[in-house]
Amino acid sequence: MSTSQYVEFNNVDKSYDGRNLVVDNLNLAIAQGEFLTMLGPSGSGKTTSLMMLAGFEAPSAGHIRIAGRSLDAVPPHRRNIGMVFQNYALFPHMTVGENLDYPLRIRKMGKAERSERVRKILDVVQMQAFADRKPSQLSGGQQQRIALARAIVFEPDVVLMDEPLGALDKNLREHLQLEIKHLHERLGITVVYVTHDQSEALTMSDRVAVFNAGKIEQLAPPSELYEHPVTPFVAGFIGENNRLTGKISGRNGDEYAVETDTGHRMIVRSKTAFADQQPVIISVRPERIRIEQEAGGLNRFGGTVEEVIYLGDHKRLHIKLDDSSMLVAKVPNAGASIDIKPSQSLSLGWDSKDAVLIPA
Repeated sequence: MSTSQYVEFNNVDKSYDGRNLVVDNLNLAIAQGEFLTMLGPSGSGKTTSLMMLAGFEAPSAGHIRIAGRSLDAVPPHRRNIGMVFQNYALFPHMTVGENLDYPLRIRKMGKAERSERVRKILDVVQMQAFADRKPSQLSGGQQQRIALARAIVFEPDVVLMDEPLGALDKNLREHLQLEIKHLHERLGITVVYVTHDQSEALTMSDRVAVFNAGKIEQLAPPSELYEHPVTPFVAGFIGENNRLTGKISGRNGDEYAVETDTGHRMIVRSKTAFADQQPVIISVRPERIRIEQEAGGLNRFGGTVEEVIYLGDHKRLHIKLDDSSMLVAKVPNAGASIDIKPSQSLSLGWDSKDAVLIPA
């Protein structure tokens, strides 16, 4: 068994009614020590996939393995998997120390070793001073730290996390994202994480599997997902992007000419091969659009500012093109050379390398 195939989904289907597939022919290999995030909207199949790995749901077809061992007939409590949920699921009548001791006790571990493991894991999550408190005496962030500690105290093969930070406020969520990421790096544990939050997935993961309608649309490291989406869904779901549709009208090396439906001629660089007259989508991130007061250069055209939204470090511009299409641009406030106001006419554009071509 290769360490790059530590957790395996092989041709896994899941249907609740025998007709509609919630998970459709899932094939996925997760490396030992990897932090993999399953990302997607509600109903995309990500949580169902996690629950099948945990053993709380059974596949309708296909097989799941950990370290080469089939999980087909293995009940949840025998899978050596740690789980962290959004609602913490701590025992309210037990102290923090007792909550952490519980998974060790049911595994028939000796008292001395249990005490040492609990002490060490409290040290890891920096909660040493809270061992004698009840969960009700802890903040939400502290409870989530203890839930995380309980999931890893017995040294599981894999830790599964289902929207674990969803109930926390924005600042605490961002803080704990980094804590979990650093904990993963320090302990080298295999983590499978489920979220619908794109920024959370980009921040924490080694790789992200983007789910849509029961299938993985793209599986890649965060930077590749953001910079090189391969389907219209991924381009729209990961971050924000502008989309122009058109057809390939020429090629020079790795640069393609595209005649857009808006009547513009664009030049876009792409490593993917496209055929002449092939329908395509040009995807451009708002931060890649350059705003200038004079026209000229590659991929340049005019527009009129419809709305300016101030967002602290940048302004978000809604720009109407001459043909009535809309684009969104982000302009940093630091070092801005022009003061942009509604109804202002602007020249805008981008370099050939700053857009992505996607098959329509």
